[in-house]
Amino acid sequence: MRQTLSELSVLDIIEIETLLSRRRSVDPPVSAGQRQAAVALILDPQPDGLEALFILRAKKPGDPWSGQMAMPGGHRDPDDESLQATASRETWEETGLDISEKGRFLGSLDGIRANPRSGIDLVVTPQVFVLNESRPDLTPNEEVAEVLWGNLNGMKTGALKTEAQFPEFQRSGSFPGYRVGDQVVWGLTFRMLNDFFDLLP
Repeated sequence: MRQTLSELSVLDIIEIETLLSRRRSVDPPVSAGQRQAAVALILDPQPDGLEALFILRAKKPGDPWSGQMAMPGGHRDPDDESLQATASRETWEETGLDISEKGRFLGSLDGIRANPRSGIDLVVTPQVFVLNESRPDLTPNEEVAEVLWGNLNGMKTGALKTEAQFPEFQRSGSFPGYRVGDQVVWGLTFRMLNDFFDLLP
């Protein structure tokens, strides 16, 4: 019997959880003066495929990712017990989504060393979650201009892959990315998504 798209999405979640449970994420060594950060890759199975939560960061002086598409996340605080806790806290602060209550933790991806334009040196580690219930209404804070959901199936197959220019970020040339609504996910978040897709068959 042919499976529906929604059934395939659920099976995708089961497979993703299995793959993440079998691996141990690897973070680059954190040196003196280097900071740690985490982002939340929040998955939501939908009839048209697996979707993920993205935010459009508000334009803010001093923010190296100001105005860019990203996953919810930020720097690890001394009180955070883990990078999973960092991702959960930042998601709550930025979107109003309590992922520890509304979702389930699946595992971590490898950390990526980032060198944003501000000169801050940090390692960012994606934490993967899945929603356990219907998509809730979100209340983004002042750091977030918009909350969007992107179709990961379309990204993985290449249907949503694109190239774009970002002169507003003082970048010359074109950069690869994925379309999410009228926005483009590129740069560090694009790399994280590709690391995620590389885990899947």
